Amino acid sequence: MKIKFKEQKFQLDAVQSVVDCFKGQKNAYSKFTLDRGRTKSVIKGQIQFLHEEGFKNKAVELTEEDVFENIKKVQIKNGLKPSQKLEGKYNLTIEMETGTGKTYTYIRTMYELYKHYGWSKYIVVVPSIAIREGVYKSFQITEEHFMNLYGTKIRYFIYNSKQLHKIDQFASDSSINVMIINSQAFNSRGKDARRIYMELDDFASRRPIDVIAQTNPILIIDEPQSVEGKKTKEALKLFNPLFTLRYSATHKEDFNKIYRLDALDAYNKKLVKKIKVKGISVKGLTGTDGYVYFEGIDLREKNKPMAKIEFEIKQKSGIKRVTRNVDEGYDLYTHSNYMEQYKGYRVAEINGYKNTITFTNGVTLYAGDVQGDVSEINFRRIQIRETIKSHFEKEKALYNKGIKVLSLFFIDEVDKYRQYDENGEEKNGIYGKIFEEEYINILNDYITLFNDPYVEYLKSIDVKDTHNGYFSIDKKGRMIDPKAKGKEKLSDDESAYDLIMKDKERLLSFDEPVRFIFSHSALREGWDNPNVFQICTLKHSNSVIRKRQEVGRGLRLCVDKNGNRIDMETPGIDVHDINVLTVIASESYESFARGLQSEIAETLTDRPQKANAEFFLNNAIKNDRGEKLIIDKTLANILHRSFIKNEYVDDNDYLTEKYYKQAKKGKLIVPDEFKNFKEGVVQLVEKIYTESVTPLVENSRAENIKELKINENFKKKEFKELWKKINMKTSYYVDFDTDELIKNCIKVLDKDLKVSDLTYQIKVGEMESIYSKEKLEKGESFVVKESEMSKNYSKITTMLKYDLIGKLVDETKLTRNAIAKILKGIKPDTFYLFRKNPEEFILKVSRIINEQKATLIIQHITYNPIYEVFDENIFTNNNLKGTLGKDTIEVKKHIYDYVVTDSKLEMKFAKELDASKEVCVYAKLPKGFFIQTPVGNYNPDWAIVFNEDKVRHIYFIAETKGTLDSLKIRTDDIEKAKIHCAREHFKKISNNTVKYEAVGSYEMLMEKVIGK
Repeated sequence: MKIKFKEQKFQLDAVQSVVDCFKGQKNAYSKFTLDRGRTKSVIKGQIQFLHEEGFKNKAVELTEEDVFENIKKVQIKNGLKPSQKLEGKYNLTIEMETGTGKTYTYIRTMYELYKHYGWSKYIVVVPSIAIREGVYKSFQITEEHFMNLYGTKIRYFIYNSKQLHKIDQFASDSSINVMIINSQAFNSRGKDARRIYMELDDFASRRPIDVIAQTNPILIIDEPQSVEGKKTKEALKLFNPLFTLRYSATHKEDFNKIYRLDALDAYNKKLVKKIKVKGISVKGLTGTDGYVYFEGIDLREKNKPMAKIEFEIKQKSGIKRVTRNVDEGYDLYTHSNYMEQYKGYRVAEINGYKNTITFTNGVTLYAGDVQGDVSEINFRRIQIRETIKSHFEKEKALYNKGIKVLSLFFIDEVDKYRQYDENGEEKNGIYGKIFEEEYINILNDYITLFNDPYVEYLKSIDVKDTHNGYFSIDKKGRMIDPKAKGKEKLSDDESAYDLIMKDKERLLSFDEPVRFIFSHSALREGWDNPNVFQICTLKHSNSVIRKRQEVGRGLRLCVDKNGNRIDMETPGIDVHDINVLTVIASESYESFARGLQSEIAETLTDRPQKANAEFFLNNAIKNDRGEKLIIDKTLANILHRSFIKNEYVDDNDYLTEKYYKQAKKGKLIVPDEFKNFKEGVVQLVEKIYTESVTPLVENSRAENIKELKINENFKKKEFKELWKKINMKTSYYVDFDTDELIKNCIKVLDKDLKVSDLTYQIKVGEMESIYSKEKLEKGESFVVKESEMSKNYSKITTMLKYDLIGKLVDETKLTRNAIAKILKGIKPDTFYLFRKNPEEFILKVSRIINEQKATLIIQHITYNPIYEVFDENIFTNNNLKGTLGKDTIEVKKHIYDYVVTDSKLEMKFAKELDASKEVCVYAKLPKGFFIQTPVGNYNPDWAIVFNEDKVRHIYFIAETKGTLDSLKIRTDDIEKAKIHCAREHFKKISNNTVKYEAVGSYEMLMEKVIGK
């Protein structure tokens, strides 16, 4: 299988940020005379010098002031604090959270810099062999994707001091060339590292570093915090870089940061997996209490909560530890065959709301607590067992979706996993033995409980084949620790990474039986696999490896067996229902979460922490119409006082829980001056990070609703009738005249388009050949010539280019011809707004065109059945889990015994439905049920059947953006189009027997039912 790649806006934004820093640079290449060394003439015995043409990056022609101005504009555009000075000449920092594709981003940046400016020489510097192999693999697997986008390939190679001919190829080729090098290859004391600075016979008496330096390469430093020591910084200067780009999630130094996608951004935008933690807490004194490990509570049977515990029983052969599902009244003293330490351990209460088990002797344990004889090896056994259980749970949920699940164990000594006897035959270490024992026990439980294709898949894999280790290897092929000492000389570390680094796709295939990976804790960076869903740390707590480095190995969004990434664009799913990374920690959830949260907070130091007047000052916010409000000093003080008055900030101006609750409910109170910009205020405040109320880690133990099972309500005749009416799929057809759309767009643009003056100094000018028919139809760029607009604006000193048609095509998905006709049709005064503020012009024109598209869709869309239906398994194959009392409530009339809700608004609505005498049965529709529309897939929320003593109606109630107390659907025309499409869909498939309405409250729903 091949991993598929697609264009993602956040990556394109990062690429464009780099390109824009050099706006005004001419597109050109530069040549130089490449010295190919010297040779002795065979005939005359004379020394001859060989030369040929080489290609290098053309120097930056802009002045430092021009580049600095460009950098500041990019920073302002990306919401970053502008640099006060040019920090390290042309040294640019790009911050991207682990798992968001920084390697893809900088490869694409190479293509765009080559396209815009002709720069073709790049060197990627990495801190380790592991990262080097990962980067090389990324070039390989993205090659076809970029070939389709740009029609050309990058020539890339790994620097090897024994293959110096590749440096000549690098220098003499005119296309994009990339050398990948790990810092040790030029910055260590070894003989191979020194060769780059030596005149070498096998390199025609030349120094490799001199040839490289002649090309003026652009340096791309991957993980600079691990590369840029004092010595390395000096060595990097010898490469004579044109400029340096620095990519990492955890920069130590932020030289001219031009783009930021940090942990908070990545989590909020669902670009990485959600992190959940299974912690283990040791309670009591070792050996003084009866051994009890409380794994957790399972509430899938509503009237019979069960707790899973491990304890000891006395047998003829000795003491054995067993795991049992217990309910209230279960007596450990009896079931242990009367072991004295269990006297008084009768289960008194299993509390699903608190996630606790209480015994009659007063001992209370929380999920994840273990007490009694907890030796090191017993503790590790619990961790291994919990990892395997989490793996099986996740795998069962994802197997039918074609998503392979991997689990990763970090250990600190190879011997604990793999050992060798006197004949060199391999055997399991203690962790390997425990893994196989626990795996077989859990596998047998699944074989007993289930009978489905997933179990058949499990049966096909031998336990010995499903786990493997990835470590350094000695000359005899035996796994050893990375820094092991002894008689055996270590082989090249590359041998340790072959499968995980070079065969990533094979690991993702169901044909490859390996699902559990043991690796040294030193493998903390350079490798991640998108389908790692569990990470377990089986190592000593004094390790210097940070938690964030560990979880980083599993943050990337997963892919299915066809190589499709499961992200926001995948229909019928919620990204964070599937993409969850579970960490089985060697400490309590509270301790692990606090440590990880603290490490993440260290990387968010440049985010604002307080909502004070200074934070609001000089920011620009927009409303749904694209109109801009710039917050001056007066407005900043008004907004700040409002936050104080409404208790949205505390005495130190930190955001409070009340603010987050009100913002989530859509009930935020703002001053009159901001009443039309409420959403803009919320978006602005999202930049603030408040550690105490911005949780990025969740407690996996809290999920005591492990699985939602259909109940008798699902089998009711009324629900079956409902399902028959609504399960048919449809396709849509939009029949409107493009000329009509063009005419409407021209009319509205001339009437409504307004563009504000920029509030900070920029260089602008008038456009050349604005109404050139040939240029418009070909989509050629508009060139801005020097022109002074006002005394407050400085004259343009460089030629700026805008592919206006291309930008509008990207934003509207219309043809270039259609966009050209719209631009030619609008009045000259309207078109001249472009030069006032090109970015805002593009934004507002795109919005108006899309609104007109949505309006025509409403007027011209037709739905037709395609005679395919949604399967009932969308209800049974759900991946929902919940926490009772937090996001989940017990119900009576729903098709499950519990409803997992997305918000308190939904929870309130569900409670009202369940208490209503009029309601017979209802369902919260799963994400797998959706309607296709021209403006995106749409998933209705609720299906409801009313009792027969009323006129029976079935309603689908759309999700609203405001409060359910009063209907507040956004006036966005795209939202209206989705609602209209849903209404047309249900009319068509049900002959008007199913009603669809968007409502804001249960009372409004009943008004629709009785026809008021």
